[in-house]
Amino acid sequence: MVRKIGMKKRKGDMENKEETVYAYIDSNNLNLGIEALGWKLDFKRFRVYLKEKYNVSVPDKDGSVKGNIDADLVLQAMIDYKNYDKAIIITSDGDFYSVVKYLYEQNKLLFVMSSYIQTCSALLKKAAKEKIVFMDNLRKKLEYKGINEKAPLKDET
Repeated sequence: MVRKIGMKKRKGDMENKEETVYAYIDSNNLNLGIEALGWKLDFKRFRVYLKEKYNVSVPDKDGSVKGNIDADLVLQAMIDYKNYDKAIIITSDGDFYSVVKYLYEQNKLLFVMSSYIQTCSALLKKAAKEKIVFMDNLRKKLEYKGINEKAPLKDET
């Protein structure tokens, strides 16, 4: 499942201008990567984390979830290209190599977020260069612990 998440404007790293940032999530790949680490991702906690850390505000314009096809994410990132200053690609899949490389070259890639360094595609790591982060150290914050647990109101990073 691929999701696109719009983000609020944030101050740029190098300048004090506001940037529009979109996040594109390869949900199936993310789930499989986290499960390979031996834990289950709590999407409610993940939402809070993205909101607090990166100013994620709302789901896709119509609130819909895109299909489970890698090409959908790539195509949507290109359709939206003029609407954002930076993009976050959340996946470990090498199929996203070309779009990550292109966004990096155009200075439109904020970063790639991958579940784990050892399961992340070498091509993806090469394309993202220094703009890649891994989630294996986020278990305490983002692990699903049970159906009765509520997501935190605030990220404590």
